[in-house]
Amino acid sequence: MGALQAIAMAEASISLEQQIEWHLTTNHYPPVPPIMVQTCIEAIDEANDGNWDINITLPEGVSWRGLTTCPVYAIVEQHHLEPWIIERELD
Repeated sequence: MGALQAIAMAEASISLEQQIEWHLTTNHYPPVPPIMVQTCIEAIDEANDGNWDINITLPEGVSWRGLTTCPVYAIVEQHHLEPWIIERELD
């Protein structure tokens, strides 16, 4: 996998959806299906808000350890989404 490619993509002037779809389908082997794009974006948003332990509902037909939900930290880690994580200051 290309961490440098992911960092460059995170800085690209295209939509977040396009960035994540490219990253999942091109920068992973085997490719992650595009059905995970919105889930990854939700995980990015939650991680940026500091909500690493909440569970996100996975798309239909997708499971994590036999569950239909997955914690944010696992989605970020397993899909290598670190280049898109910029935690915001909490009040």
